[in-house]
Amino acid sequence: MAGLSSSYNPSYLETLPDEIFLHILSFLESRDIVILQSLSKYFLELCRDNNLWRNKCLSSSPVRERIRLHRSGSDWVDEDGATFGRVLAAIGQDTQAEDRNEAHWSLLESLSQLASKRRERERIRIAANWDPTFPNESTNWYNEYIQRYGPIAVSWFEQPQIQHGSLKDAIDVSGAALYKPSSSGNDLFAVSPLDDGSVCLWDVKGTRSKKGSILSKSEPGLLCTDGPGADLSRRSKMINTGMTECVSVDSHSHKAFFAVQSHLIEVDLDTLQVVGNQPFEWSISTLSAADPSVPLTVGTLHGLHLHDFRARAKAQKEYQMRLDAVNRRSVRDFSRILDPIPLAPYASLAQSGPSSILHLERPGDRNQISDDIFVAGRFSNILHYDRRMFPNIRGSIHSGAKLCSLTSLPYPFSSLDSDLRRRFQLSEEQVERAKNVAGGRTLIGCGEYNTKGSLELYGLSSDTNDSPRPQTIQNSLMKNRQTASQSKLLSVINHGTRIVFSDGQGYLKWIERDGFTEVRRHKIGKSETVVQRSLFASMPGSDDIARKILSTRTGQDDEGGGVNDDDILFWTGEKLGLLSFSSKPGFTAEDFEESARKTAEEIAAEKEELMYAEKMRLALERQARDVRFVQNLGAGTLHNGI
Repeated sequence: MAGLSSSYNPSYLETLPDEIFLHILSFLESRDIVILQSLSKYFLELCRDNNLWRNKCLSSSPVRERIRLHRSGSDWVDEDGATFGRVLAAIGQDTQAEDRNEAHWSLLESLSQLASKRRERERIRIAANWDPTFPNESTNWYNEYIQRYGPIAVSWFEQPQIQHGSLKDAIDVSGAALYKPSSSGNDLFAVSPLDDGSVCLWDVKGTRSKKGSILSKSEPGLLCTDGPGADLSRRSKMINTGMTECVSVDSHSHKAFFAVQSHLIEVDLDTLQVVGNQPFEWSISTLSAADPSVPLTVGTLHGLHLHDFRARAKAQKEYQMRLDAVNRRSVRDFSRILDPIPLAPYASLAQSGPSSILHLERPGDRNQISDDIFVAGRFSNILHYDRRMFPNIRGSIHSGAKLCSLTSLPYPFSSLDSDLRRRFQLSEEQVERAKNVAGGRTLIGCGEYNTKGSLELYGLSSDTNDSPRPQTIQNSLMKNRQTASQSKLLSVINHGTRIVFSDGQGYLKWIERDGFTEVRRHKIGKSETVVQRSLFASMPGSDDIARKILSTRTGQDDEGGGVNDDDILFWTGEKLGLLSFSSKPGFTAEDFEESARKTAEEIAAEKEELMYAEKMRLALERQARDVRFVQNLGAGTLHNGI
């Protein structure tokens, strides 16, 4: 063995240029390239080449079927569009045989070279039309390939439980948001209000505990408007179950904001204690994402409010007073009677029911928030506000649909250019010009239109004519109400270079940024573990649906960063789940339960129950077959007396 190891000299391979290795790797299957990564650090870096996996994404997608050689029948086409056969016919018939034969092979060689160059240029042009990325956008194409074509596993988080004597009941989860306690680490927690008025935290990445397990849980009734220890049976004092955006987290200050009826309750995530309680005139229906650079936008049934949690007023403590004439049993707060700070601006809504509030990013930067606020809900228009001019409305975008979720891209969108790119009809220069529109952004919304799903993309640009305050205007739109889904779309986010949304049929669908081209789809299925088959397992409506989806990208998985670290956290209305891209089976909520040691008698009893259940299932299936057989003989009509 020593002689074999000493005779092996890897330096010869390592001296070859990387371009030669990458050309060889391009002929291998994707799974073979993944196996080759474990050979050495050199091959690990080489097999993660960004251009290699970009070409793999292009060649593995349905786009490859549209790439065609420039042929007319079985004849090559030259640069001027002349076929090889037509050029040969132009050779004089009175030419000598030897000269005609030499001209034939010379022309064949030149046309073959021209055709090869033209095919390469056409491949580059089609790749430019297909490429969904924008200039200065960092993309890890290895992660993209995994998320586009890799296997999918669905896992379910540990379910909170409450003890009732010897029995345990599951507590429903009433919302979801993501909390990143450190800007440098990979920690990521899910924060949710529970049905008993408590706050619960889960480990999403598995950095502190088991992946999907509960990290901490507050005392019940923490989010009750009457405070801890109140009567929890009164549902009017708890989280509104019809809300989707009922929790928002500011990771910078380690605070979470919960909408409880008409109160905005602020909770310190380090101590799980209430540190603020802001009442509003109407019930809160939605919250914007919390960001340390801008105030939180709160949507009530009849208006919008800006809640600046960053500058807490000290005057409230200075001017608190006690009124002896007030019944002490009441919990009314009169501290604002002598508060010199005026009330925050309030924007009234002509139609009630906002369901989604979006703080738009600045062009070209996902991490910078602009002054634009967009509001969608149970009204036909998307309302546009400018934070500098609030509460005055800046404009509106007509949709016609009932939108329930908004997201955005800090890159331009043009419906015409997008449609031409989808058909691979633009040149490289036209594609580059379309992607470099200054100040362009894309507003994405999803919802329902005439009982069907509606996915809508709006191209936004800055109007430079209004120099003191540039106005954001709509210059393009795309509404996919034909192929998006047969049911309502519930939530939409950006996932890598794709758009992913959930619908009422339990599907998660990934599409390209053109809004039409579907990449893949997956059904999240059921959260309960099916021990044996059931007659009703395949009935419509038996699967869970994702009411809200969130990307678990922590910022560490850009080009050259972490690998396959961008999963999708979803909330079904009762539970939390995780969709990951892995060949390993996902975990379930039952995996977190402590399995007590069972006796031999208990194990035998469980086996007997399973055998009995299987026999009953087979008997019911046999009976159903007999009924269908008799109906086909006409016994069904005789039984009805006809």
